[in-house]
Amino acid sequence: MIGGRPAHPQGNNQGNGKEKIDLKALKKLFAYCKSYLPAIITSLLLAVVGAVTTIIGPDRIKELMDLIVSALGSPLGINMTKFLKIVIILICLYGAGVIANYLQNYVSATITHKTAKKLRTDINQKINKLPLKYFDTTTRGNVLSRVTNDVDTVSQTLSSTVSNLINAIITFLGVIVMMFVTNWILALTTIATSLIGFALTFVILSKSQKYFNRRQHNLGEMNGYIEETFTNHSVIKAYNAEDNTKEQFDKINKKLYENNWKSQSLSGLMPSLMSFVGNLSYVMVFIVGVALILNGSTIITFGTISSFIIYANLFSQPLSTMAQSLGSLQQASAASKRIFEMLDETEMSDESGKTKKLTKVKGNVEFKNVRFGYDKDNVIIKDFSAKFNSGQKIAIVGPTGAGKTTIVNLLMRFYELDAGEILIDGVSISDIKRENLRDLFDMILQDSWLFDGTIRENLVYNKQGVTDKQLDKVCKVVGLTHFVQTLKDGYDTQIDSGVSLSEGQKQQITIARAMIKNSSLLILDEATSSVDTRTELKIQKAMDKLTEGRTSFVIAHRLSTIKNADVILVINDGNIVESGKHTELLKKGGYYAELYNSQFANIG
Repeated sequence: MIGGRPAHPQGNNQGNGKEKIDLKALKKLFAYCKSYLPAIITSLLLAVVGAVTTIIGPDRIKELMDLIVSALGSPLGINMTKFLKIVIILICLYGAGVIANYLQNYVSATITHKTAKKLRTDINQKINKLPLKYFDTTTRGNVLSRVTNDVDTVSQTLSSTVSNLINAIITFLGVIVMMFVTNWILALTTIATSLIGFALTFVILSKSQKYFNRRQHNLGEMNGYIEETFTNHSVIKAYNAEDNTKEQFDKINKKLYENNWKSQSLSGLMPSLMSFVGNLSYVMVFIVGVALILNGSTIITFGTISSFIIYANLFSQPLSTMAQSLGSLQQASAASKRIFEMLDETEMSDESGKTKKLTKVKGNVEFKNVRFGYDKDNVIIKDFSAKFNSGQKIAIVGPTGAGKTTIVNLLMRFYELDAGEILIDGVSISDIKRENLRDLFDMILQDSWLFDGTIRENLVYNKQGVTDKQLDKVCKVVGLTHFVQTLKDGYDTQIDSGVSLSEGQKQQITIARAMIKNSSLLILDEATSSVDTRTELKIQKAMDKLTEGRTSFVIAHRLSTIKNADVILVINDGNIVESGKHTELLKKGGYYAELYNSQFANIG
């Protein structure tokens, strides 16, 4: 981590057992889709058309059944003209319903996948706007889980659940109206039976939501742990920590299993429950209908009972769909909450109003009474002041945790100062945009970073118009020429295609990348720590050439590599305790001399 601080998992958000569907999160999600309002309205209208055709159908079937029953006792037989007319109407109705439902699903799928794409894009842009402090307290795996698992959960819910839920609600309301129009007694019978299902559904929902929330949290925790263990696989092997790693994984996996099993088991009860309620409705319709006929009711016919059997099915189907949809909405609300928590995080300050720009700089750098802490109770830099002239090579040394890397991070504005200011050529870095500031620096970190791609792409990263001749020149300086020549495709060799790179070679590529960028100021954070002594000497010569005429800041633990520095700053507890050249500091016999001599105490 650039910030020199470990990442910590986020706090436990597993809940207190009283979770409900997070309506606030869902409201944010639907508000997020407002740019697709015309398409959403179109989808709603199509859902209405599909539902209406489904609702009207049973009423026509009632007419058809009554026509058939009346024909059974009539010498004239069935009225074929009327019979065919009803059949044609039914075919047209159900045909229109199929087309409307297909178009609605198509429109809904388009909206949801565009929303998912927009979510991923916004999260990616948000990541670039978040301060480094956010990543100090959030594991990378947790961030990745929000981009992948949580967005996928939302996408799946919007794609299948929302359209089904809308259709179910419209069908549900329409069926109620048609049932009362057809026969109010049978309508009340069907609704009363279904209330049992409603009551049990809400009981299940209240119990299952906490497990959906916990499941999403466990997924983030699982991703974070997997990312951590895979990244440090060699360390785990070296320390024979496989059993302990497996034990920790099993604990997280067990929690995920338990919460996933409980959430799915509870939500899985709802379809079966609603199916039972639907079947119970059929039985009650028969019982009440037959009872009415036996009592001599003239408002009940065979066709009425037949249509009510269909209505009871249509009434229970939306209930079952709504029950399933509510279960999916539970997952979506938990995922949405995590997504919008990230999207609502405080961003770095807006710099659109800043017009001051530095292009070619001399390289004079000054720290004025700088104070900084990662939090209020952890002040790292205390009233730090120093002034450096253009072209100087400034080495920063000190014990671990003294604040060496923090000073560089403040110089690059990875973190904002609590007090004081930093100036480059007399201009405060807070008065210019971060992009402008970072364009003034080349930065080589202790941990080399290469991405999947060719060696050429890694060398010329974010710089246009670099020729092979320039690449050859830089690679010769850092000692990469022989390695590149041994590769079949040279600079166009894919790093991820089986090419084995040592840590030293990776670092050489990152050093060459910085030399190609050729900015006005240079930061080296223990840049040669991954190379052998012979390569280090060769790179050190390249560094000397690279730093000529440029202000450079070198963080070093190997004090032998900074003997030729113009100024050596000895940092301890966030303050400069000594400064001067190598020979001067050794003569003083102070803190630097103690550090230097301790590195060679056991040699010989």
